[in-house]
Amino acid sequence: MAQRTLNYDKLQELLAASDQVDEFRIKEPASKTIESQMEVEMDILKIYEDILGQDKSQFPILRSKSHSKYINAFLSRPLPAPFTALDASQPWIVYWLVNSKALLGEEIDPELSERVGYKILECVDAETGAIGGGSGQMAHLAATYAGLLALTVSKSYNAAAQLDRRKIYNWLLQMKQPDGSFIMHYNGEADTRAVYCAICVASLLDILDDKLAYKTIDWLASCQTYEGGFSGYPGDEAHGGYTFCAVAALSMLRSPTELPSVIDLDNLISWTVQRQYNVEGGLSGRTNKLVDGCYSHWAGGLTPLLEIATGQRDLLNRIQLQNYILCCCQDEPAGLRDKPSTRADFYHTNYVLCGLSMTQHYQEYKDGTYTGHRIADPSITDILDVNQVRSLDPIYGVPNGMASQMIALYRA
Repeated sequence: MAQRTLNYDKLQELLAASDQVDEFRIKEPASKTIESQMEVEMDILKIYEDILGQDKSQFPILRSKSHSKYINAFLSRPLPAPFTALDASQPWIVYWLVNSKALLGEEIDPELSERVGYKILECVDAETGAIGGGSGQMAHLAATYAGLLALTVSKSYNAAAQLDRRKIYNWLLQMKQPDGSFIMHYNGEADTRAVYCAICVASLLDILDDKLAYKTIDWLASCQTYEGGFSGYPGDEAHGGYTFCAVAALSMLRSPTELPSVIDLDNLISWTVQRQYNVEGGLSGRTNKLVDGCYSHWAGGLTPLLEIATGQRDLLNRIQLQNYILCCCQDEPAGLRDKPSTRADFYHTNYVLCGLSMTQHYQEYKDGTYTGHRIADPSITDILDVNQVRSLDPIYGVPNGMASQMIALYRA
């Protein structure tokens, strides 16, 4: 009850601050960007005002059971026909669902683990050893990353042991570009996503070496923009997803404590905190863009790495982000979403839960390993057990400890 009261009080503070935002915006000339922003703010303010009009004991909680039913329903039966549009995203769908299930505290039973392993092996490209978007599809770095994470979360170690690491290593070298970047697939695009996926895959398979890492740190650093965030490639616009990929990759190639020697850390922090909006409490992915629940992870997920790099705490307002997630990102009857005007999907269910985990945990970094610690201070974040999810590895996007178990498998 006391914690619900705290959330309620914080929401009141947010609404009071929103009046000042409105006064400022009224002075600006109207544009499509401003109109869209104001529409979202009005939708969210209406939700917040309705909540504040109720008894404090009715403050929204995480509907874990409903979300689990949503996840398990799609894990237990074939997907409906419209999902053929995502035929090239099969490893991603498996990862989003099993990771969401794990974050909610559910165990992956042996039968599901075996099915996940079978599905991912079905997507392996025999020539390269890497994973494609589906059976018979070309090897792709993003699919390989997602497939390997699916095996990691589901603890499908028998399937993981069947991956040909030498073939995958040689394929990664073929994806490697002279400037230090990677391309996603043969004749594909080079960007920070591809670099992050490549370094993650190599790290999890314990095949990361100097050849794969050659010039990559310098190339990633060249993607930092004047705003402070990172773009997909040098000269483009800073973006939450690309920034996460760049910073996480740098933190694997060096360590988060060494970030200040590689990039403009102060500028990055400035850009990151500006992604959190005063009215909504949620985060956007770019300047002058709308909040989106997925950026609770792609932008909010930078927070643990930046906190480790600086030794500071609470660079973002954790409780306001959690309020946005609990009040605005839970769809009816289940699943999590971008914002109130949208519907739930697998992608947002996973990444909103990842962001929620960040709001509830600090990360400790030691000897290349991250350990999550639940935040016990109710002035920082919600401490109700009913809202808790598992702590998240800030690099790999899976519950803490799982990536280490996968790496240990290949080192044995």
